[in-house]
Amino acid sequence: MLVSGTAVALAAVLGGSLGIWIALTPFRGRRLIINILNTMMGLPPVVVGLVVYLLLSRSGPLGALRLLFTPSAMILAQTVLAAPIVAALTVSALLSVDPKIRDKAISLGATERQAAWVVVREARFALMAAVIAGFGRVNAEVGAVMMVGGNIAGYTRVMTTTIVLVTSQGRFEVAIALGLVLISLAFLINLLLQILQGGGG
Repeated sequence: MLVSGTAVALAAVLGGSLGIWIALTPFRGRRLIINILNTMMGLPPVVVGLVVYLLLSRSGPLGALRLLFTPSAMILAQTVLAAPIVAALTVSALLSVDPKIRDKAISLGATERQAAWVVVREARFALMAAVIAGFGRVNAEVGAVMMVGGNIAGYTRVMTTTIVLVTSQGRFEVAIALGLVLISLAFLINLLLQILQGGGG
Protein backbone atom coordinates (compact mmCIF):
# COMPACT_ATOMS: atom_id res chain seq x y z
CA MET A 1 0.00 0.00 0.00
CA LEU A 2 2.88 2.36 0.75
CA VAL A 3 4.55 1.75 -2.61
CA SER A 4 1.35 1.78 -4.69
CA GLY A 5 -0.23 4.62 -2.74
CA THR A 6 2.81 6.85 -3.12
CA ALA A 7 3.08 6.03 -6.82
CA VAL A 8 -0.58 6.83 -7.41
CA ALA A 9 -0.29 10.11 -5.50
CA LEU A 10 2.68 11.13 -7.64
CA ALA A 11 0.92 9.97 -10.82
CA ALA A 12 -2.19 11.95 -9.85
CA VAL A 13 -0.17 15.14 -9.35
CA LEU A 14 2.11 14.75 -12.37
CA GLY A 15 -0.30 13.05 -14.78
CA GLY A 16 -3.29 15.08 -13.63
CA SER A 17 -1.46 18.38 -13.99
CA LEU A 18 -0.15 17.41 -17.42
CA GLY A 19 -3.60 16.28 -18.53
CA ILE A 20 -5.25 19.49 -17.35
CA TRP A 21 -2.65 21.60 -19.12
CA ILE A 22 -2.98 19.67 -22.39
CA ALA A 23 -6.78 19.72 -22.32
CA LEU A 24 -7.20 23.38 -21.44
CA THR A 25 -4.31 24.91 -23.38
CA PRO A 26 -4.66 24.87 -27.18
CA PHE A 27 -1.28 24.55 -28.87
CA ARG A 28 0.19 23.23 -32.06
CA GLY A 29 0.83 19.49 -31.92
CA ARG A 30 -1.66 18.84 -29.13
CA ARG A 31 -3.32 16.02 -31.04
CA LEU A 32 0.05 14.30 -31.45
CA ILE A 33 0.76 14.62 -27.72
CA ILE A 34 -2.65 13.14 -26.92
CA ASN A 35 -1.97 10.22 -29.26
CA ILE A 36 1.38 9.63 -27.56
CA LEU A 37 -0.29 9.64 -24.14
CA ASN A 38 -2.93 7.19 -25.33
CA THR A 39 -0.17 4.93 -26.65
CA MET A 40 1.72 5.15 -23.36
CA MET A 41 -1.35 3.87 -21.52
CA GLY A 42 -0.36 0.45 -22.83
CA LEU A 43 3.31 0.60 -21.85
CA PRO A 44 4.58 -2.95 -21.20
CA PRO A 45 5.58 -3.13 -17.52
CA VAL A 46 8.75 -5.13 -18.25
CA VAL A 47 9.90 -2.43 -20.68
CA VAL A 48 9.34 0.25 -18.05
CA GLY A 49 11.16 -1.94 -15.55
CA LEU A 50 14.08 -2.34 -17.94
CA VAL A 51 14.34 1.40 -18.61
CA VAL A 52 14.19 2.29 -14.91
CA TYR A 53 16.69 -0.48 -14.15
CA LEU A 54 19.16 0.93 -16.70
CA LEU A 55 18.67 4.46 -15.38
CA LEU A 56 19.31 3.43 -11.78
CA SER A 57 22.02 0.81 -12.35
CA ARG A 58 25.58 1.62 -11.29
CA SER A 59 26.55 2.50 -14.85
CA GLY A 60 23.32 4.43 -15.46
CA PRO A 61 22.89 8.22 -15.32
CA LEU A 62 21.15 7.99 -11.94
CA GLY A 63 23.32 5.24 -10.51
CA ALA A 64 24.95 7.57 -7.99
CA LEU A 65 21.61 7.84 -6.18
CA ARG A 66 21.79 4.11 -5.31
CA LEU A 67 18.05 3.65 -5.63
CA LEU A 68 18.07 0.31 -7.43
CA PHE A 69 16.49 -2.52 -5.39
CA THR A 70 14.79 -0.07 -3.05
CA PRO A 71 11.14 0.91 -2.56
CA SER A 72 11.95 4.25 -4.20
CA ALA A 73 12.86 2.47 -7.44
CA MET A 74 9.58 0.58 -7.31
CA ILE A 75 7.65 3.81 -6.75
CA LEU A 76 9.42 5.39 -9.71
CA ALA A 77 8.57 2.47 -11.99
CA GLN A 78 4.93 2.44 -10.91
CA THR A 79 4.64 6.20 -11.31
CA VAL A 80 5.93 5.92 -14.88
CA LEU A 81 3.28 3.28 -15.55
CA ALA A 82 0.38 5.13 -13.93
CA ALA A 83 1.05 8.75 -14.91
CA PRO A 84 0.24 8.34 -18.65
CA ILE A 85 -3.04 6.63 -17.75
CA VAL A 86 -4.05 9.44 -15.41
CA ALA A 87 -2.95 12.08 -17.92
CA ALA A 88 -4.71 10.53 -20.91
CA LEU A 89 -7.97 9.94 -19.03
CA THR A 90 -7.80 13.46 -17.60
CA VAL A 91 -7.49 14.90 -21.10
CA SER A 92 -10.43 12.79 -22.27
CA ALA A 93 -12.55 13.82 -19.28
CA LEU A 94 -11.92 17.55 -19.70
CA LEU A 95 -12.36 17.57 -23.47
CA SER A 96 -15.73 15.87 -23.03
CA VAL A 97 -17.05 18.76 -20.91
CA ASP A 98 -19.50 20.93 -22.84
CA PRO A 99 -17.55 24.00 -24.10
CA LYS A 100 -20.60 26.13 -23.30
CA ILE A 101 -19.85 25.73 -19.59
CA ARG A 102 -16.49 27.44 -19.94
CA ASP A 103 -17.91 30.10 -22.27
CA LYS A 104 -20.70 30.85 -19.83
CA ALA A 105 -18.25 31.21 -16.95
CA ILE A 106 -16.20 33.71 -18.95
CA SER A 107 -19.32 35.63 -19.98
CA LEU A 108 -20.19 35.96 -16.30
CA GLY A 109 -16.86 37.62 -15.62
CA ALA A 110 -14.62 34.68 -14.73
CA THR A 111 -10.93 34.85 -15.55
CA GLU A 112 -9.30 32.16 -17.71
CA ARG A 113 -8.03 30.40 -14.60
CA GLN A 114 -11.43 30.54 -12.91
CA ALA A 115 -13.10 29.22 -16.06
CA ALA A 116 -10.58 26.38 -16.20
CA TRP A 117 -11.40 25.54 -12.59
CA VAL A 118 -15.10 25.41 -13.47
CA VAL A 119 -14.32 22.87 -16.22
CA VAL A 120 -12.21 20.80 -13.82
CA ARG A 121 -14.99 20.79 -11.24
CA GLU A 122 -17.48 19.72 -13.88
CA ALA A 123 -15.30 16.71 -14.72
CA ARG A 124 -14.28 15.93 -11.13
CA PHE A 125 -15.86 12.46 -11.01
CA ALA A 126 -14.23 11.44 -14.28
CA LEU A 127 -10.93 12.75 -12.90
CA MET A 128 -11.38 10.62 -9.81
CA ALA A 129 -11.98 7.64 -12.06
CA ALA A 130 -8.72 8.44 -13.86
CA VAL A 131 -6.82 8.22 -10.58
CA ILE A 132 -8.59 4.97 -9.72
CA ALA A 133 -7.57 3.56 -13.09
CA GLY A 134 -3.98 4.51 -12.32
CA PHE A 135 -4.23 2.73 -8.99
CA GLY A 136 -5.61 -0.35 -10.72
CA ARG A 137 -2.54 -0.42 -12.95
CA VAL A 138 -0.01 -0.24 -10.12
CA ASN A 139 -2.03 -2.44 -7.77
CA ALA A 140 -1.70 -5.35 -10.20
CA GLU A 141 1.87 -4.64 -11.31
CA VAL A 142 4.52 -7.31 -10.85
CA GLY A 143 7.05 -7.28 -13.71
CA ALA A 144 8.52 -3.80 -13.31
CA VAL A 145 8.60 -3.82 -9.50
CA MET A 146 10.30 -7.20 -9.45
CA MET A 147 12.98 -6.01 -11.87
CA VAL A 148 13.83 -2.78 -10.05
CA GLY A 149 12.96 -3.90 -6.51
CA GLY A 150 14.57 -7.31 -6.50
CA ASN A 151 11.75 -8.91 -4.45
CA ILE A 152 13.80 -8.67 -1.24
CA ALA A 153 11.94 -10.16 1.72
CA GLY A 154 10.91 -7.55 4.28
CA TYR A 155 12.10 -4.68 2.09
CA THR A 156 10.91 -4.67 -1.52
CA ARG A 157 8.65 -7.71 -1.56
CA VAL A 158 5.07 -6.61 -2.23
CA MET A 159 1.85 -8.55 -2.55
CA THR A 160 2.03 -9.17 -6.29
CA THR A 161 5.63 -10.38 -6.20
CA THR A 162 4.78 -12.53 -3.19
CA ILE A 163 2.01 -14.17 -5.21
CA VAL A 164 4.51 -15.02 -7.95
CA LEU A 165 6.96 -16.42 -5.38
CA VAL A 166 4.52 -18.60 -3.44
CA THR A 167 2.98 -19.88 -6.67
CA SER A 168 6.42 -21.02 -7.85
CA GLN A 169 6.75 -22.80 -4.49
CA GLY A 170 3.43 -24.58 -4.96
CA ARG A 171 1.75 -22.70 -2.10
CA PHE A 172 -1.39 -22.04 -4.06
CA GLU A 173 -3.63 -21.43 -1.06
CA VAL A 174 -1.46 -18.49 0.00
CA ALA A 175 -1.38 -17.14 -3.57
CA ILE A 176 -5.17 -17.37 -3.82
CA ALA A 177 -5.63 -15.65 -0.44
CA LEU A 178 -3.35 -12.78 -1.45
CA GLY A 179 -5.12 -12.53 -4.80
CA LEU A 180 -8.44 -12.21 -3.01
CA VAL A 181 -7.01 -9.42 -0.87
CA LEU A 182 -5.96 -7.51 -4.00
CA ILE A 183 -9.35 -8.02 -5.61
CA SER A 184 -11.13 -6.92 -2.42
CA LEU A 185 -8.99 -3.81 -2.25
CA ALA A 186 -9.85 -2.90 -5.85
CA PHE A 187 -13.54 -3.49 -5.12
CA LEU A 188 -13.51 -1.28 -2.02
CA ILE A 189 -11.80 1.55 -3.88
CA ASN A 190 -14.29 1.37 -6.73
CA LEU A 191 -17.15 1.24 -4.23
CA LEU A 192 -15.80 4.37 -2.59
CA LEU A 193 -15.71 6.09 -5.97
CA GLN A 194 -19.31 5.10 -6.61
CA ILE A 195 -20.39 6.46 -3.22
CA LEU A 196 -18.57 9.75 -3.87
CA GLN A 197 -20.34 9.99 -7.21
CA GLY A 198 -23.67 9.75 -5.42
CA GLY A 199 -24.50 6.26 -6.56
CA GLY A 200 -23.87 4.42 -3.34
CA GLY A 201 -27.40 3.04 -3.29
